[in-house]
Amino acid sequence: MSTLARARCQAKAHPLAMDAVLATAVLVCMVAGSFVEPRHRDSVSWALRTPDPLSLLLMTLGAAALVFRRRAPMTVLALTGALSVLESVTGDPRAPVAMSAVIALYTVASTTDRPTTWRVGLLTMTVLTGAAMAAGPLPWYAQENLGIFAWTGIGATAGDAVRSRRAFVQAIRERAEKAERTREEEARRRVAEERLRIARDLHDVVAHHIALVNVQAGVAAHVMDKRPDQAKEALAHVREASRSALGELRATVGLLRQSGDPAAPTEPAPGLDRLDELTGTFRSAGLHIEVARADQGSSLPAAVDLAAYRIIQEALTNVQKHAGPQAKAEVSVVRVGPNVEITVLDDGSGEHETQDGGGHGLLGMRERVTALRGTLTTGPRYGGGFRVHAILPVENRTPTGEDPA
Repeated sequence: MSTLARARCQAKAHPLAMDAVLATAVLVCMVAGSFVEPRHRDSVSWALRTPDPLSLLLMTLGAAALVFRRRAPMTVLALTGALSVLESVTGDPRAPVAMSAVIALYTVASTTDRPTTWRVGLLTMTVLTGAAMAAGPLPWYAQENLGIFAWTGIGATAGDAVRSRRAFVQAIRERAEKAERTREEEARRRVAEERLRIARDLHDVVAHHIALVNVQAGVAAHVMDKRPDQAKEALAHVREASRSALGELRATVGLLRQSGDPAAPTEPAPGLDRLDELTGTFRSAGLHIEVARADQGSSLPAAVDLAAYRIIQEALTNVQKHAGPQAKAEVSVVRVGPNVEITVLDDGSGEHETQDGGGHGLLGMRERVTALRGTLTTGPRYGGGFRVHAILPVENRTPTGEDPA
């Protein structure tokens, strides 16, 4: 740390002590100046003189008042101004008591607003200069009278400049702090969104494959004794579902690896191009599914494609879990203008999860659709069954123009 920076820190830590040092320095300067007498006859010259006791007293009082200039700047200015007027009227020759008033005026200007500075500065200049010109022993045009006018103006102007610089530096510091807070909040928001996205993916993957494993394991246990071939087939499906679950979990968790960890899998995220594979896993679990598509040739953004796949996956998982063993499901994917519509129907008699229930499947669907600025409608069908209908905009309409995925 430099000497100047260290001095500033000490001044901020002990303001009263620094003001006492300043007052002592001002007193020394005033006393030293009071021993010099200017002469203006044939040429400019200087002579030594002995100051009056009253002038010494006024200088001491003016310097002592400066010790409290930060606590009560207006009061100190009024006191030092009164002492300066008294010295201007009675001193012959004068002592530089006005120096304390100039310091006090500087303090007022540096701690108040600009209108107050100019009002107080003009008042101080008028009173001190007017008193010296009108009631002083010297002629009104004397150099000492004009000097009082100049020095008071310099004190007010310097104080205003210091105040403006402090305000400018403070504004820059506040903007920097605000920008830093904004960056931190944005980083936290992005982290929360990414965690939510990964949580949705994990839920979809685990719920889908565990439901299939549960169904196939139940089938294997039921036919193990009487039909071992069918039990082996069911166990093969269990193995395939568990392998797929582990693969997708590995791909999802790979996104959380640090830079020094092994590279995450680079295969693309699932989309509607894998819809046949998805429905095939449910058909192998015993669920009857009919698929109707009217979106052939449509190219979907990655986020929309993934969301459509996950919505169908979660809806069919709910059908498998809640609709009953004899339920049938219908899946339709239709491109309608700028949107793609996903519909999953079933005719089951079971109770699906609701928004207020313990499951998170419908909540995850709604979050995915909301992130893409789409709409999701879910609810029971008239006559039995359940309906999931999602409208996803193909064109990204997020405010920031970023891919929500």
